[in-house]
Amino acid sequence: MEKKQFQAESKRLLEMMINSIYTQREIFLRELISNSSDAIDKIYYKALTDDSLVFDKDSYFIKVIADKANRTLTIRDTGIGMTKEDLENNLGIIAKSGSLAFKKENEAKDGHNIIGQFGVGFYSAFMVADVVTVTSKALGSDTAYKWESTGADGYTIEPTAKDSVGTEIVLQIKANTEDDNYDEYLDEYRLKAIIKKYSDFIRYPIKMDIAGKRLKEGSENEFEDYQEEQQLNSMVPIWRKNKSELTPEDYEKFYHEKHYGFDKPLKHIHVSADGAVVYQAILFIPENMPFDYYSKEYEKGLELYANGVLIMNKCADLLPDYFSFVKGMVDSESLSLNISREMLQHDRQLKLIAKNIQSKIKSQLQAMLKDEREKYELFYKSFGRQLKFGVYSDYGTHKEVLQDLLMFHSSKEKKLVTLDEYIARMPEDQKYIYYASGESMERIDKLPQTELVTDKGYEILYFTDDIDEFAIKMIMTYKEKEFKSVSSGDLGIEADDKSESEADKNDNKELFDYMTSLLSGKVTNVKASKRLKKHPVCLSTDGEVTIEMEKILNAMPNNPNVKAEKVLEINLNHEVFGSLKDAFVKDKEKLNLYTALLYNQALLIEGLPLQDPVEFTNDICKIMV
Repeated sequence: MEKKQFQAESKRLLEMMINSIYTQREIFLRELISNSSDAIDKIYYKALTDDSLVFDKDSYFIKVIADKANRTLTIRDTGIGMTKEDLENNLGIIAKSGSLAFKKENEAKDGHNIIGQFGVGFYSAFMVADVVTVTSKALGSDTAYKWESTGADGYTIEPTAKDSVGTEIVLQIKANTEDDNYDEYLDEYRLKAIIKKYSDFIRYPIKMDIAGKRLKEGSENEFEDYQEEQQLNSMVPIWRKNKSELTPEDYEKFYHEKHYGFDKPLKHIHVSADGAVVYQAILFIPENMPFDYYSKEYEKGLELYANGVLIMNKCADLLPDYFSFVKGMVDSESLSLNISREMLQHDRQLKLIAKNIQSKIKSQLQAMLKDEREKYELFYKSFGRQLKFGVYSDYGTHKEVLQDLLMFHSSKEKKLVTLDEYIARMPEDQKYIYYASGESMERIDKLPQTELVTDKGYEILYFTDDIDEFAIKMIMTYKEKEFKSVSSGDLGIEADDKSESEADKNDNKELFDYMTSLLSGKVTNVKASKRLKKHPVCLSTDGEVTIEMEKILNAMPNNPNVKAEKVLEINLNHEVFGSLKDAFVKDKEKLNLYTALLYNQALLIEGLPLQDPVEFTNDICKIMV
């Protein structure tokens, strides 16, 4: 029996396959089972054009046999088998795929599609086996042949005996090493898990003899070991069934079987697309946020299948970050995969699928918002923050996609409202969309800066998430209305009371200039307030950075010392202002004390830290004695 050498290029490829192409050893079983499925498909296609062949699907199966004693793993199929020439061409020349050639000759019909493309998956067996033996008898042939190899040093082919048509692959599993446990590929529970993970939706039964214990017949307490052949795969995936056949309970069961979450999904989206790219998908919008959702450990992505075979657990490219909460899967026969079938070779098809999926998700969320408000608010409680991050990220690139989905609590109803709802009930004379930022709605309600806006009857949106203001800065305008913070220097509202007379302005200018000089480096200006009604003092801001943004940015690690351009506003109608004017004329030292106290009061109102708390308490003591 002559030992044949792989071609030089094939030998190098085989060495590379064994050592580097596949990232996980368990993939070998997926590849061998996929090849077996292809072999059965080939009989199916031949039966379509050969009247002498009858394809009875119940007669075709794949069997996996683990023999721990002899350290062998066998994968047996009832497929079309291989002749000596097939063994030479398909197994002797690496990367020449018999499946690919067959696929080109026989276009897919009736929903069947050949899985194999590259002819390299078979060699993944050498990642776990010292010796691989293939015994095959081709359809219509009287002779069977045995192909055997120990790896890159070559292979042998010889005639052998085999009763039935099909192929049997026997792997001599490697011995364990200090670093590698190969016993797991002889353990029936591990094999079941691998098959369930990657090959659950292969369209032919995958069988295995499963060991168990049972009471001996006629005995009440004596058990015996037995083996029972079981089918390990479910074969027909839920996404290939008609939607009319499925109930909400079916989708919920699938959600839990795939371990997408422990909660009950709020909504599912079942997609069957047949256009520029053909694919099926089932997507879920969860109710609850995963515990690690905002951590580095969380991985976004959908399960990706190619013709029912799992290719990737988490295909991140299918989901934009702002929809990273979506769970589910995509199955397509249009994907171009690399030789390991673990990654995508070209991304054009994937981009088309991802774009369509993004549109489907948004449409579902909009429908929930319109027709199932309670459900949407439940969703928004968990994932609204992520939508806001999506608006802010990439310099606002995605704002058009997301802005209609945003919600904020409102001063009028104290419940969540959309931007569209806010706009719809704005008075005609209102120029801006007003918002106020703070730690909570209760804190915002007490802010002095809200007085004028509230008195005018204008609604205020409450920004209590640290991302809120940053996201709104990216949106800038909504339906031609600008956003305006209630702490902004110019609110665009005329106060009911008339402004100071020119004489008063001149008198007060000296006072405010003096106070500004006292607070140099702390505020850019001290001025008369047009917004305050009851409160004596508040801080407003000029420029893009608000006080709330300053707090958030300065709380971040390694962030520069960001400062908002603060303005100290004084209420001219408050008794405090009379004391300031009196002190300016009679007692500058007292004015200095009042100025420091008012500034620190304004800081406390905003939740900003005092630069010198001890000095502040001493100043309070001074006015008490």
